[in-house]
Amino acid sequence: MERTIKERRSIFPNQFTGEVIPDAKITELLELAHWAPSHRKTFPWRFHVIGGEAKIAFAEFMADTYKNTTPKFSEFKYHKLKEKVLNSSHIVIINMQPDPEKRVPEWEELAATAMAVQNLWLGATAKGLGGYWSSPSLIDKIPDYLRVADSERCLGLFYLGVPGEAELLRRERPELMNYVKWL
Repeated sequence: MERTIKERRSIFPNQFTGEVIPDAKITELLELAHWAPSHRKTFPWRFHVIGGEAKIAFAEFMADTYKNTTPKFSEFKYHKLKEKVLNSSHIVIINMQPDPEKRVPEWEELAATAMAVQNLWLGATAKGLGGYWSSPSLIDKIPDYLRVADSERCLGLFYLGVPGEAELLRRERPELMNYVKWL
């Protein structure tokens, strides 16, 4: 487990090989995500998985929404939005549904959803897959695309793919004690 945690890293869609991950493996990762802690068992995470042909429509949505809502349009960014989606095997849209009874503070629902994503990410790493959690500037437009309840809040996109060999190089971290104070 320690090795998996230390090997987890952001691997971006342009670093994916283009190989498609079987849907069954994606389901296994989502099952791991579903075992995240959830105070009062609210299970606030909602995952919307985009793969196969649905990626084309989502890529068009992202690019066209960017084009239609951005005052400083960039042709480069327009194409990059499409490429991120199309280079990925699957995209998991990460949403959070707060408890309608408000039994727990919203920050706990956000934390639970983030822990679910961490489980997904660690599972992907353990299976030799790459992932990247992105919060695009268009994040507030995604619930409209999904046609979800107004209370369901999008927290980002998790791009999944098979990384190229060079992407698995070891990375460094700053000294832990720079971030710890013993009392």
